[in-house]
Amino acid sequence: MSRGGGKGLSLKDKLDGNELDLSLCDLNEVPVRELAALPKATILDLSCNNLISLPSDFCSLMHLVKLDLSKNRLQQLPLDFGRLVNLQHLDLLNNRLVTLPVSFAQLKNLKWLDLKDNPLDPVLAKVAGDCLDEKQCKQAAVKVLQHMKAIQSEQDRQRQRKLQAEREMEKKREAEQRAKEAQERELRKREKAEEKERRRREYDAQKAAKQEMEKKTKKETVQTRKPPSSSRPPQPPRHKPSWSRSVLRVLLFVLFCMLCTVAACKLTELQRQPLCVSVNTLYEDVVAALQNHKTLQNMLQHNSQQ
Repeated sequence: MSRGGGKGLSLKDKLDGNELDLSLCDLNEVPVRELAALPKATILDLSCNNLISLPSDFCSLMHLVKLDLSKNRLQQLPLDFGRLVNLQHLDLLNNRLVTLPVSFAQLKNLKWLDLKDNPLDPVLAKVAGDCLDEKQCKQAAVKVLQHMKAIQSEQDRQRQRKLQAEREMEKKREAEQRAKEAQERELRKREKAEEKERRRREYDAQKAAKQEMEKKTKKETVQTRKPPSSSRPPQPPRHKPSWSRSVLRVLLFVLFCMLCTVAACKLTELQRQPLCVSVNTLYEDVVAALQNHKTLQNMLQHNSQQ
């Protein structure tokens, strides 16, 4: 293995029992693939190198029990660092760490922890303590785990509150959407009813106009066929029949019949018959009587004038 972290000397040559010492190798990166091939190396020393960060697949080395990352330039640990559940001893002395990942709370087997000489967050620094002896380092492991578990619980609660708020917001949006859709349906329904009512009124108006037009046309047709009363020729005044006129007509009819009989008796061969003799005699008497009746003469004259 070269100082730049390249491939060279096999890691097996550095393995001593279950301990693998890669300190002072001037490493810029961790050979995770080669380390994964050595599950027996439960103790790994990566101190005094130039490591700025650990790759995300470093957390797949779950067989590690003791890990020394002191005197590097680590600025942060992988977010899933808590996957190293078998880790019992962790040395992070003299790095550039400010905080620890929340998953750190999952290191339930951690018994020893050193975070000295890091620009830690003041709260975390106070929890971790100095780690000047074995007892303090063990206390640091316990206290830091408790602190990280509290942070994890608070984050879980915040996450739950956020999820709850998002669910409530989603329910509110759904309720608003349903209300909006219901309002739109009601609006469309009302617009449809108004449109139907408008068309019904138009139909009624057209029907009424058509009936009025038909009525007007029929009236004009009747007036065209029947001349107006003003254009009728003047009718002669009608006189009411009087009693005297009726009597006169009867008399005239009787007279006409008598004249016909008289004419027949005078002008035909029937004049010698006994009936005609009587008729001629009666005729002569009536004529004589009429000539002497002035009132009847005046009536006859008046009717003749009419």
